[in-house]
Amino acid sequence: MHVFYKNLLDNLSGAVLMVDGERCIRYMNPAAEMLFEVSAKRMEGENLVSLIRDHFEFYEVLADACDTGHSFTRREAHLLLHNGKDLAADYSISPLLAERSNGLLIEVQPRERLIRISREEESRSQQETTRELIRGLAHEIKNPLGGIRGAAQLLDRALPNDSLHEYTQVIIGEADRLQNLVDRMLGPRQLPQKKPINIHLILERINSLISAETAGQVEVVRDYDPSIPDIDGDEEQLIQAVLNVVRNGVQALLEAETPSPRITLRTRAIRQFTLGAERHRLVCQLVVQDNGPGVPESLRETLFYPMISGRAAGTGLGLSIAQSIVNQHQGLIECQSEPGCTEFMIYIPLENEYGVK
Repeated sequence: MHVFYKNLLDNLSGAVLMVDGERCIRYMNPAAEMLFEVSAKRMEGENLVSLIRDHFEFYEVLADACDTGHSFTRREAHLLLHNGKDLAADYSISPLLAERSNGLLIEVQPRERLIRISREEESRSQQETTRELIRGLAHEIKNPLGGIRGAAQLLDRALPNDSLHEYTQVIIGEADRLQNLVDRMLGPRQLPQKKPINIHLILERINSLISAETAGQVEVVRDYDPSIPDIDGDEEQLIQAVLNVVRNGVQALLEAETPSPRITLRTRAIRQFTLGAERHRLVCQLVVQDNGPGVPESLRETLFYPMISGRAAGTGLGLSIAQSIVNQHQGLIECQSEPGCTEFMIYIPLENEYGVK
């Protein structure tokens, strides 16, 4: 293959394979290696069926492309892979007529990426609508709150009887509490002050805080990938975001009286990962996992909305603030939950401002 064309294919985000007339694999780009979880070097010369198991429609389309010399595309197909996984994908098969070797170029685009983009766009749109509503509501609340507090202070000074000061102090205290609540609903006031930081130093700080807060009641397991480079982020804000997620899990464990309660902090470097509509070459994945009762089904769609909580004593602001901070770092938080295993996955891009790491 010409070096120029190989370089082009190597840098595509979609999976591309090239097979010869005997359906033996001659080339796989890095995206295909990631998708099929195999090495191109190991698969070179192997029959395609060792990668994509016998699938009637797929191999029928393959045969049609060979026989007719025309390209074929299938949408929303399912491919059974060599590792037993069922892959929902769109794929195209094109004859390599210029090669005169009955070769075929196969492009595979997993639908998971398209579904993720659609889900994230819908979620971001809903969250932005919610934030705008909260900003408007906060403005309407803060103005009368200021008036109430000011009037209570004037009344406190004018009262002749010291025994009545207790009541004005209650009014002032409650006004301050509501003011603090509104500020927390609005999330961080400052934009992130980014600098290169080690994600594991953040996690070690959180481990120390949680160990002190729980007096060792909850086991913290650390599973770090030491190859992850520094990320560009605001250290204090990221500590707050991850701490909110970890505390959420700890509280669920303790309130449910989970036997052998455990929090796992796991980091991994993920290549070619989509955040929003943008595909990133390298992303830091941070997983906060607990072995608690799981998130109730009724809360999963609104889990990151402010004032939504599954706990009687909860404010429902911790996860909302965490998401706001992660979003300001161009990242994403997702949740997968079932009884005995709840995972919050935080993804933050590792590229710098020029898209290079």
